[in-house]
Amino acid sequence: VAASVAGAAARHDRAVGGPVPDLLGRLLEAMLVLGTLVVLWVVCRRGRSERRIDNRLDRAVISCLPGAALALLALAAVYAAWSRPGWVSAGSLPGDVTFRVLTVGQGALVVALTVVAFGLYRRTPEPRTVLYGLGGPAVAMLACALGGVMSGGVAQRVADWLDGSGTPGMGRASVIDGPPVLLSWQASVIPVLLVLLLVPAAVLGVRTWLAARALEPEVDQEYGQKRPDAARTRQIARIRATAALTDSAPWLLGLVSGATLLLGAAAVAGAWASGEVPGLALDGAGPFIESVAETAQSTGSWMVGFGFILFVTWGRRAYRDASARRTIGILWDVGTFWPRAAHPFAPPCYAERAVPDLASRMSGWTGRTRGRLVISGHSQGSVLAASAVWQLPAETRKRVALLTYGSPIERLYGRWFPAYFGPGPLHGLHRSVHCWRNLWRATDPIGGRVRLDDGSEPEVDRGPLRDPLVYGRTEEHPLPEPVLGHSDYQADPVFAEERAALLARLGPLLPRQADGGSGETQGSSGRSSG
Repeated sequence: VAASVAGAAARHDRAVGGPVPDLLGRLLEAMLVLGTLVVLWVVCRRGRSERRIDNRLDRAVISCLPGAALALLALAAVYAAWSRPGWVSAGSLPGDVTFRVLTVGQGALVVALTVVAFGLYRRTPEPRTVLYGLGGPAVAMLACALGGVMSGGVAQRVADWLDGSGTPGMGRASVIDGPPVLLSWQASVIPVLLVLLLVPAAVLGVRTWLAARALEPEVDQEYGQKRPDAARTRQIARIRATAALTDSAPWLLGLVSGATLLLGAAAVAGAWASGEVPGLALDGAGPFIESVAETAQSTGSWMVGFGFILFVTWGRRAYRDASARRTIGILWDVGTFWPRAAHPFAPPCYAERAVPDLASRMSGWTGRTRGRLVISGHSQGSVLAASAVWQLPAETRKRVALLTYGSPIERLYGRWFPAYFGPGPLHGLHRSVHCWRNLWRATDPIGGRVRLDDGSEPEVDRGPLRDPLVYGRTEEHPLPEPVLGHSDYQADPVFAEERAALLARLGPLLPRQADGGSGETQGSSGRSSG
């Protein structure tokens, strides 16, 4: 923003002599270029080495970037507001070409990432991998689209506010040229994208409904009810079918990303070929086509602004609504689990602190007491627990058992990050850990099986657990039991049963310790995604 504001004034001062020395504009432009180079240097340098502490870079440079950007914006505003007699504002703000270059560059990077990811998948194919290894490029494409919606929403709404009753860029009662032409073309393809997505969304909805209907007899048979309650059966079957959507979501993500890339390329081609917004570029093509183009442009423009407002509102809602906060927390946990190279400007990677601390505590306790340990983890905590067990020396690992429940370690991490949590690494963990048990439910949309049941006894996975525990009212459960889904695995009697079985498999009880302890414990990882 500072570059857009200061650039026009600096070029005017260099072209026309005036009261403002052109040296000021050159200095401000040099500071903007320097700031850009610093940001690029930070992105390329951060998190690239395990031998360098990122906190040094945080304290020295990164903490200063927001303040430096605001200071440059303030200087640019003061410089541009300097009195320049005879200078009249006309046309659009600079940055149209820059916006196009950035858009094309993002698309080219996504295509290059797609080629590389597909080559890596062909080299070591794994059927469970999301989108045949193209999950990363798909997410990158949606991230670029989200950035465009955020910036485009601000630009469109500000342009409408400045232009009064006119429509920016349409030349009809319009004073200003409006946002970049490419942004108008991109906004015009958003309604087309939504219409295209109606088909797969409808297919997914119908398939889920049919799956729920097919599950109803299984639910009645599982609970052995002589007089089943149709509403209760439908509720359980519907939740089970909906929880299975997690496994189908990557294909919908792939369709959205692919359609976004193709429609974005069409928008770039239309903007460069015509040089005008769609409503003007298609003048003379017929009343119907002109009407469709204007409607798409207008609708897309408002949808871009609405999307920006919706995104901000959703962020505010996370502070008040526990369910929204839980959903955002899950995505946040997955993102910040990885090192800083994956998220240079996000908060530090918590796994770099939590995993070594947990492994050190397990090693220290078992070494000091010679006791047995069951480390249990729920949801994201199961990933931390498994990662910590991976770090243990072989002697310590013999006295440690792993109990996971509601675990996304294979269902999400194994499919999205197969190099680290795929079948090979998980089989290696299974062979190295003394005993491992994983609990899962069919109603859980996040946790699932580990899929390491290779004939060894007992198997790693146990499930699906009953959810709800009982179908109707009983003496032990006088109130209807809720469907727990991803939460409260400890409330299931199977949890205590499996925990005791793991302790029994670790070996006989050790003599009572001097402090009165029995030499055994159950640990729980301290992080959970809900």
